[in-house]
Amino acid sequence: MTDPMILSGTSSNLDSLRSQLIAGSEKVQLQIIPQLAELGNQGLEVIQEFLWQRREQTPTPVDGKIYQLLYSCGVPEIKDFLQVNFPQGVVPLKSEQGIDYIPLVELLAISDFQAADRLTIQKMCELAGEEALKRKWLYFTEVENFPVTDLQTMNQLWFVYSEGKFGFSVQREIWLGLGKSFESLWTKINWKKGNTWTRYPNEFTWDLTAPRGHLPLSNQLRGVRVIASLFSHPAWDNKK
Repeated sequence: MTDPMILSGTSSNLDSLRSQLIAGSEKVQLQIIPQLAELGNQGLEVIQEFLWQRREQTPTPVDGKIYQLLYSCGVPEIKDFLQVNFPQGVVPLKSEQGIDYIPLVELLAISDFQAADRLTIQKMCELAGEEALKRKWLYFTEVENFPVTDLQTMNQLWFVYSEGKFGFSVQREIWLGLGKSFESLWTKINWKKGNTWTRYPNEFTWDLTAPRGHLPLSNQLRGVRVIASLFSHPAWDNKK
């Protein structure tokens, strides 16, 4: 028989964590989510309910963290819950060109950032057209013509499913903070060490221990003209 004192302690801890999840800052919430999951089904129910209550709000990294955890927990009832209520994840998959972003969601949901990075450049080439798909890289003029909606969708996917660490908007924010110095940016996000470019793929960090802004890489974007076009894109004028 389970000790009543243990049950009482677990219930008290659950209530405390629930309160912190509801009222805490985003930083606190991100810390609380895995602690709740460690409490088993009761903890999972708390974060599942929290995600459901936030379904009409603009998704944040907290929603992404919860979705990733529930997506990977292996509980059939929770899997059904996600399929019914969040069939495309927590980020609206808007596209002006009918691009399918579900495969990108599936990779980000399991934090396979290396595969997600490869798929991101593929999706960018899809936006640019057949010629870009064939060559597998982009001209800066093609980036200039990207639909605002699609660029915002890809960026939001990376941002929401990385605890707010990754995304084009994050890289742009860092670049602006460095006085628009690309050389400083390369060093800051660890794309370059001294005069040596970081080698793809083994020298890059494909998890959340990476520096803020490290991903998405889309390796060829390190060319200044292409990434400059990306950072000056009107998508960031009305970024959500």
